[in-house]
Amino acid sequence: MSTAAPSLGRPRRWDAAFSDDMTEADVARLLGLSPFSEMKRESFPGSAPLADILKNDTRIRRFKKGEIIVREGDYGNSAFMVVAGAGQVVIAPALPPSAVGRRETKRRGIFRAIAQLWSNPDESEVLPKSARKGIVATKGKSGEDEVHIILQDIPAVLNKHKTASLEAGAFFGEIAALSRIPRTATIYARDEGTELLEVRWQGLRDLMKYDPKLRAYIDRIYRERALSTALAEITFMKHLSDEAKQKVAAATQFETYGDYEWTGKFKDMAKSGAPAAKEQVVAAEGDYPNSVVIVRTGFARVTQRYGDGNRTLNYLGAGQVYGFEEIAHNWRNPEEPVTLHYTLRVMGYTHILVIPAAVIEEFVLPSMPKNKLPARMAKAEETNSPFAVQQAAPKAKLDGVAGGAQIGPDLMEFLTQNRFFNGTEAMLINLDRCTRCDDCVRACAATHDNNPRFLRHGPIHENIMVAQACMHCTDPVCMIGCPTGAIHRDSFGGQVVVNPASCIGCTACANNCPYGNIRMVEARDDDGEILAASDAKPILKATKCDLCVDQKGGPACERACPHDALQRLNLNTLDELAVWLRR
Repeated sequence: MSTAAPSLGRPRRWDAAFSDDMTEADVARLLGLSPFSEMKRESFPGSAPLADILKNDTRIRRFKKGEIIVREGDYGNSAFMVVAGAGQVVIAPALPPSAVGRRETKRRGIFRAIAQLWSNPDESEVLPKSARKGIVATKGKSGEDEVHIILQDIPAVLNKHKTASLEAGAFFGEIAALSRIPRTATIYARDEGTELLEVRWQGLRDLMKYDPKLRAYIDRIYRERALSTALAEITFMKHLSDEAKQKVAAATQFETYGDYEWTGKFKDMAKSGAPAAKEQVVAAEGDYPNSVVIVRTGFARVTQRYGDGNRTLNYLGAGQVYGFEEIAHNWRNPEEPVTLHYTLRVMGYTHILVIPAAVIEEFVLPSMPKNKLPARMAKAEETNSPFAVQQAAPKAKLDGVAGGAQIGPDLMEFLTQNRFFNGTEAMLINLDRCTRCDDCVRACAATHDNNPRFLRHGPIHENIMVAQACMHCTDPVCMIGCPTGAIHRDSFGGQVVVNPASCIGCTACANNCPYGNIRMVEARDDDGEILAASDAKPILKATKCDLCVDQKGGPACERACPHDALQRLNLNTLDELAVWLRR
């Protein structure tokens, strides 16, 4: 007699609640507060009732006076509602980096740069004494560490900076959470014991989905704060009057595609060698062009049918447009309409803006000078040759034809499947030129207190290696969830850097990085002894390439290569790569 194997339930979203501290009494209290008291509970499905969303997707947090809630420039995946007390928004000017747990970078002069060659410590990963005090972590109700950064001189902040208050009931942080864009302002607790409800993005998404009033509120805030700025950056909007811009903005829809937490799946895929998951299609080749799509955040892949499959032509990042050329052609040549020449597929998590074709035809196209309108397009079937240079896909050139250099389809797939297009400063090495002398590694170590910050190995396609060095991504998911703001964008040029003084070794950034380019190291003293915390465990710090942000000459690795084999390239577009390959 055989015994049936025990069955395992499928993992569910609420198997891991946002907080273990939420009680039924907390939920009942929230249900009595606006806007939750005004929500129609019958509008929520049985699989996601309002009470369960509040129980599992929110948590109540309390802040001391002056404690920072969110920092300008941080990436977060949650929004906040003021329950009691008030928050204070620092509007202008921004707070200095040191006030919010970041490092203040100073360029090294020529003498200091030379002096570091003999002043570097003999041991590896020596933590400077100025960075050993760190930040004190205290225990929360559930026993988890909670990190606090408190402004030291609030009267000075109020005197030197323009601020505004967020009173009870106010929402903030929702746009950054849903669109995955940086926080636009620093907000701190104005009152002692300020109480906030933090809602993770999954719960906010469901609240908006089932409550039209909240969705309308978020939509209005988005249009006021973000949409007008995003549209103003688009080339074809520059010729519009203010009134026409308002009408276009009013008709614009914003949509999200893909998985917000794509990094975990990508890392599993990379380890297993399995093919990428199926991507969502936003618009398909051969469809009638009924709207213009603008990528707001994230990336989308432009493909074209080729044989029995599809070939990647290009990838579009923030600010790039799809479908405008076809709509412009049909407006100028109604007797010879064309369909969409390409398919647009989202990659990872992508936030897009959609403008209906009728709005483009009514307001945008009539306002553009004739010499600025896109060129006449051939029918898709006439341009589907694998050797044709395509014009309709923005900067997309089949076989990567750009300035005479060839970016073949295999290389395009390699870059796309590994999501290297995310990198603005990817380290590419030409293995035909590289002699493995390791001068690049030694230069990196000499520049960083005898500690190299990258590994000279990584994925390889033919003679091109993408080394394991921080790429300073357009979408830096490593910054999501850093409790102290230790990992942040530097004010010099937007490089992603780590402040060792405020890094508490929580490993969030290293776990989030989809490329494995952040490592946790054991900090040491001047004698090489491992530094230990009060619980006798080693003190860990996150380390990564900082692009030699404090060096006037730029990345030391690049300058040290004797054979010109190494180059830091922006892979958001194909231009720099094409020029490099052409050498």
